[in-house]
Amino acid sequence: MSAWLPAAPCTPGACVEQSRAAAAVPLAVLRLTAVAVLLLAAIAVVLTPLGRGRPRSRGRVPAVLVRHWCRWIVRAAGVRVRVTGAAAPPEGGLLLVANHVSWLDVPLLAAVRPARMLAKSDIRRWPVAGPLAARAGVLFIERDRLRALPDTVAAIAGALRAGSAVGAFPEGSTWCGRAQGRFRSAVFQAALDAAVPVQPVRIRYRTGERAVSTAPAFVGEDTLFASLWRVVSARGLSAEVEVGPVIGPGRHPDRRSLAHAAQGKAPSKSMCAL
Repeated sequence: MSAWLPAAPCTPGACVEQSRAAAAVPLAVLRLTAVAVLLLAAIAVVLTPLGRGRPRSRGRVPAVLVRHWCRWIVRAAGVRVRVTGAAAPPEGGLLLVANHVSWLDVPLLAAVRPARMLAKSDIRRWPVAGPLAARAGVLFIERDRLRALPDTVAAIAGALRAGSAVGAFPEGSTWCGRAQGRFRSAVFQAALDAAVPVQPVRIRYRTGERAVSTAPAFVGEDTLFASLWRVVSARGLSAEVEVGPVIGPGRHPDRRSLAHAAQGKAPSKSMCAL
């Protein structure tokens, strides 16, 4: 099994709830349109001369804009956002790690602090999305080749040493939110090598008073559009982003103990059932 690509037992049929209180179709379409407009605006900025600034210019005023844009796109989808806990260091190398439930996790993590995300290398070859991801500073990893692991860890460590924040989902796969996987340790080696702090983030989704909502989950053979439609058509959907305290460099001697500390508790390996 790849260190980057563990399998999750969650599937759309077994784990993903269908909204019992769906928003009206016109409202859902309006939300979908707003998301599309914001995405097109991002593409226009990143793929045109407006987004071709020097790398060192990223992370100041542009970082503020990225943070706001990420919150806007989540809100445009009809999701209320609540961020609690510690503040992320505004500058310097930082490994941001979070549990992985949905495509919404990416803008939510970037709302904490804009970061270079990890993505599978196949995305680099995708039309539009590939150039967009590359221009945005995404770090591409070959998740199905264990031999590529040392080079990938070195590339992540290099970005961290250069002062970038790097965002990662160490579970390696999306889970439904009721069940979760354990944090794989490979990415934490980069933080150790670069001697930078790690900041864990916990993401939860709720619908109304429900303890956990799996409606935003993007698992198994689910399609992006099906997941997106569940989100924009849900009523009362909220995202809670709990930012944990920074784990300073040198506090844990190896990547496994660092991964365990970042996760904060023993993971549940059980299959969720609605």
